Formats: sequence, C-alpha cells, structure tokens
Amino acid sequence: MTPELWSLYTLMLKSRLLEEAIAKLWHDGLISGEMHLGTGEEAIIAGVVSQLREGDAMGLDHRGTAALLMRGVDPVLILRELLGYPDGLCGGMGGHMHLFSKEYLAASSGIVGAEGPTAAGFALSAQYSRSSGIAVAFFGEGAMNQGMLMESLNLASAWNLPVLFVCKDDGWAITTQSEKVSGGDLNERARGLGIPAVKVDGCDVSEVWEAAHSAIEHARSGKGPTFLHARCVHFEGHFLGFQLLRLARNPLREMPEIAIPLTYSFLRPGGAALRERVAGLKIVLAAVLSTLRDPRRDSANDPVRRARKPLLSDPVRLQELEDQIEQKMSHVLASALAEEPS
Repeated sequence: MTPELWSLYTLMLKSRLLEEAIAKLWHDGLISGEMHLGTGEEAIIAGVVSQLREGDAMGLDHRGTAALLMRGVDPVLILRELLGYPDGLCGGMGGHMHLFSKEYLAASSGIVGAEGPTAAGFALSAQYSRSSGIAVAFFGEGAMNQGMLMESLNLASAWNLPVLFVCKDDGWAITTQSEKVSGGDLNERARGLGIPAVKVDGCDVSEVWEAAHSAIEHARSGKGPTFLHARCVHFEGHFLGFQLLRLARNPLREMPEIAIPLTYSFLRPGGAALRERVAGLKIVLAAVLSTLRDPRRDSANDPVRRARKPLLSDPVRLQELEDQIEQKMSHVLASALAEEPS
C-alpha cells in the first residue's frame, strides 16, 4: 500500500487551521491558562491516525487536539471545551490537556509519560478481548525519562501487547535542549527492551505513514509493540507566548522587557562577583542567538508545506480543496463561539 497524499494533506490542513483558530482565541483572552499546540506535529499525527480503525485506541499527551480531530472528534466540541463551556467535549472541565473521547477510545493527560500506561492498558484490553484492536501512545522525547513510560515499554514487550509507541522528538525539553538531559540513544533504549525501533523524518507525512503502516500491521498480527521515533519542530515552542520566540519575531517590542531588568541586575552593587554576572549574561545572549537560528523559525521544516508541495501538480483541485477546508473551519469557529449550544 501507498499513502493517499490528498487525504493526508486534508487532515493536516484541518488540524493546522483549527490550531491557528485556537491560538487566536487564546491571544484574544477567550481561552485561559497555558496553551500547548501541536503545530509542527501534523505529519506525525496524520501518518499514524489516518490508519486507525474502529476499536483502536489512543493515549495522548498535552498536545492532543490534532489527534482527536483527525480521529473524527467534532471540532466544535473541542473548541467549546477549550472555551470552558459546559457543552464542550468534557463538559468544560478538562481544558486542552485533559481531553477524552469514550466513543473513539482516546484519553489525554497533562502528566508527562502517562500516555504509556494509558496505551498499554488499552492494548491489554484488546488482547484479552481477542480483537484486532491496537493502541497508540503519543509523547515527547522528554517522557522517555519518566519511569512509568519505560515501565510501559517493558510491559508491552514482556506481554507482547499491540502498541505503537510514537515519540515526537523536537529536541527541546521546554527550554532545555533534550540532548543535555537525556543519556544515550532513545532507539537503543527501546531495542534494549526487545522492541523494534524505527527512526523517521517527522516532517515527511509519507515516510511516517509507511513506517506506521508496517508497525500497525506488526501489532495487529500479534507480533507486539514498535517504537517509532519521529523528529519534528514545534513552531510555537513549548507553549504559546514562549518568550524567546516572541523576542525573535518582534525584537523591538520584546527586547526592552529583557534588557532593562538584565542591565539593572548586572550593574547593581552587591550580589554575585562580576565574572559570575558576565557568565550569566553570556548564557542569556547565547539563548537569544540560538533562537534566532532555531529550526522552529525555518519554514522548510513545516510539514504542512511539505505535504502540499507534491499536490501543486493539480492546482485547480488543490485550490478547491483548500477553499472548502477553510470555509468548513470558519463555520466550525462560528459555531463554537455561538452563545447557544450548536
């Protein structure tokens, strides 16, 4: 089998437009609290979720919006939930980090690494019921340092559970480069537990689809779990409003908020020795400069753009598709913002 690029692009574009709408609602103050978007993960999510079927389950992390949308959950219910309305997906009580859908066997959690036990539990249920169902766990590379996720990998291997562990690796643990806090190779960790590990370009939906297809068939045929390691880029950083990205995008507006208190701290009498202050200043400046060169700012790493490129051979069909999706998502947003339940 080969991936159907038009269908995959449709899923990815819907997800991107929905999350752009969420971002605007958040910036407008209509959604409270932190907001963790999956912008940049679309190829990974679409490549996997597009192959799931009834009876399959998902354990999701705090960026579960795209997976739920692509699985078939009503986007109006998702938006109403994020807005805190009682007719939202979870009664307005879950917010964006704790989204659940009993109909689609999907559960998300803001607890890092919790996706592993969730997916392992779903997979154990499928195994006991002798169904052909599988479970997928979506998590970031930082979760690989959490005990419960490693225990889930071990259990899935020991009990031959039908699980696909999908590691969405953007190279950052919030504001720390992951390589500075994670020892060894993540793929070797999985292989050390007896789980096949596959590394893919998480910005290439076709590559993800093909790797996921083999892993899903592997699980359905009773051969156990697979670890899929996909590199990606989070264009908004760890959360919306990430300060270093704001600085890189609008330095004239953002720099004074950093430079003034930093200068005051550097020049004030007392406190740390001058060499320690200089060292601290160098760290801050290095972080700013690295952000200016950060792959999160390179449009070449945008999975939606990359998925769109091969479709340019049929511009009329592409334009019609994009117009249709934009109109649909505009209607979704209007319905979500309506005072009465839609």
